[in-house]
Amino acid sequence: MFITLSALALRSGARTFRLFCSPSTDEKPQPSMLRHLTSKIKSTGPVTVAEYMREVLTNPVTGYYVKNNMLGPEGDFITSPEISQIFGELVGVWILSEWMGAGQPKQLQLVELGPGKGSLASDVLRVFGQLRSVLGGASVSLHLVEVSPALSRLQAQNLTGDSSQEADAEDEPVYRSGETAAGLPVSWYRRLDDVPTGFSIFVAHEFFDALPIHKFQRTEKGWREVMVDIDPDKEDQLRFVVAPSPTLSSSTLVQADESRSHVEVCAEGGVIVQQLARRIAEDGGAALIADYGHDGTKTDTFRGFKGHQLHDVLSSPGSADLTADVDFSFLRRMAESDVACLGPVTQRTFLKNMGIDSRMQVLLRNCSDPSTRKQLISSYDMLTNPSKMGERFHFFSLLHHSRLAKPKKVEGLTLEKRSPAPLPVAGFTKLKFS
Repeated sequence: MFITLSALALRSGARTFRLFCSPSTDEKPQPSMLRHLTSKIKSTGPVTVAEYMREVLTNPVTGYYVKNNMLGPEGDFITSPEISQIFGELVGVWILSEWMGAGQPKQLQLVELGPGKGSLASDVLRVFGQLRSVLGGASVSLHLVEVSPALSRLQAQNLTGDSSQEADAEDEPVYRSGETAAGLPVSWYRRLDDVPTGFSIFVAHEFFDALPIHKFQRTEKGWREVMVDIDPDKEDQLRFVVAPSPTLSSSTLVQADESRSHVEVCAEGGVIVQQLARRIAEDGGAALIADYGHDGTKTDTFRGFKGHQLHDVLSSPGSADLTADVDFSFLRRMAESDVACLGPVTQRTFLKNMGIDSRMQVLLRNCSDPSTRKQLISSYDMLTNPSKMGERFHFFSLLHHSRLAKPKKVEGLTLEKRSPAPLPVAGFTKLKFS
């Protein structure tokens, strides 16, 4: 017998933030997704929260990310790159800094996971164009990992205009390709595995928070997995239940020394961060992960968003975005054997370390239009204010071990020299500008 668990209790502790800028608009329920889920549960029994999220978000027919444009004022949430181009510019500077810190390799692959509308990539490429002299003769290419056909078309329009083309066969690793106005090649993939090897800087902004999570509850009998079941009193509604006995996930994913009473584990995120770590260790590069998150302290953060408002995660599945805070302590545990990990640091700290205040001063000094100045100040406040995005978002980085290696002594006959010290890691170190 499965033990019921109040959905309200499950969500009561969640800290949330998607930009609340317009009232929720009620849409007709998506019966096809609900019918699909209830049929599945009737056939095989309650499903894990991870399986529920995977179906609701990425089902190839009725998944939320597959059939919707969920970004921007008309969507369900707005991300930092949509708020201000300064965000993307500073990420672009970080990428160039890490490329320089790696010795300026002749190849630079910029790989973005879940690139949204393409706003972040567009801002980064603009920085590359402005600092073309810094890049010298390096071969730069953009690689986008995107499962949503609708978003890939939007990204292509924003980044390449009308120059992109879809692959002839559906099973092609590169399912879309094109060039920017500056002639920089852009490729789209469904899986990280399909991105070519080579020195790469990986960027994942609000990517890991949408990956499926397993939820576990501590009970008198030990850890038990939280499942999704049909409400016996209302067949068109779903409910949370607790598995009566251990599952494979509850037996393997919860740490032996775990002190919390409720835990969320993103196994898929662990696999992806291990892929990133292995690629960085073998081919060089770095990864920058920015997301809602915590360092192993929070419990229940699973929540839904629809029309910029909180939405019941089990109501009208397929009509709302589902998300959970990223556990950076878990990502660190998965990656630290292959790479060096920095962070998490708050978005406010990262952006200030990157010089957002200096950049704002330059923009305001050169801006005379009152409405534009007001917009600049408002976007700065949204990105850095601790009560808004400033402390709710965190930055986390994976670096090749050599990036932080201490300088070696070079001994000669009469002189003792030291090789240059590694550059400080921008964003995670307070830089001084001379």
